[in-house]
Amino acid sequence: MAIIMDGKALAGQLKAKVKAKIEQSGLKPGLAVVVVGDNPASLVYVKNKKRDCAECGIHSEEFALAADVGEDKLLALVEELNNRADIHGILVQFPLPAGYSEDKVIQAICPNKDVDAFHALNTGKIMSGNYTFLPCTPAGVMMLLDNYGIDPAGKHCVVVGRSNTVGKPQAMLLLHRDATVTICHSRTQDLGAMTRQADILVSAVGRVGLITADMVKPGAVVIDVAINRGEDGKLRGDVDFAAVEPIASHITPVPGGVGPMTRAVLMENTLRAAMGGQYGI
Repeated sequence: MAIIMDGKALAGQLKAKVKAKIEQSGLKPGLAVVVVGDNPASLVYVKNKKRDCAECGIHSEEFALAADVGEDKLLALVEELNNRADIHGILVQFPLPAGYSEDKVIQAICPNKDVDAFHALNTGKIMSGNYTFLPCTPAGVMMLLDNYGIDPAGKHCVVVGRSNTVGKPQAMLLLHRDATVTICHSRTQDLGAMTRQADILVSAVGRVGLITADMVKPGAVVIDVAINRGEDGKLRGDVDFAAVEPIASHITPVPGGVGPMTRAVLMENTLRAAMGGQYGI
């Protein structure tokens, strides 16, 4: 049976380090979370982020806008937050309602307050390896690998999913750690032929049961990034956990795997922003 990678426990350790650093430094990091509309999943995420901020000693402010407030007013709010000295990190919850340009909103956020690391300047820095912020989910995956002594160097890593928020930066971080990386997506022919080559398999698509047992090499490390709501209302990942667990060497559960790490890294990024991009914990 695989070793189950406990993201919840590791996230707790990271948040404790962030809290200790904040208390030691005397800083008061501030995070602004902007929500447009009433997407139920977004509201749950925001509630969890507020709780994480309280645990770490980070000041948080929530800005809830009606779905029809309009892009101009959203951009004006972002500019206002850019200019506030007590707000160090700005997070706009995606997806936005129809009619909004997510890219325009992302590029409006000051790069030094872009704690999601979605701005073009920050994504470019990730490509070069000279970054200030890392996207929360890919960074959380790398921390999980490190925590369990899994070195990507020389291994074949297969990333399923090519989003700008997870798939692409995840591939870059693995490449920076000397892995050989294959990126798969909806146009990949014979996905299983690719995933069966993976020493480390990362799936970030958002499709329940996408990764089945016959698609996993015995002894592979399987990282399930996706969070989906199954027909029974329970949270599920991309991976058929029950079938894959006996085959893999390590596997992340859903929930309790990558998800808690994503939120913990957001706390770390907010502290990093408050400290001008320079700190170590």
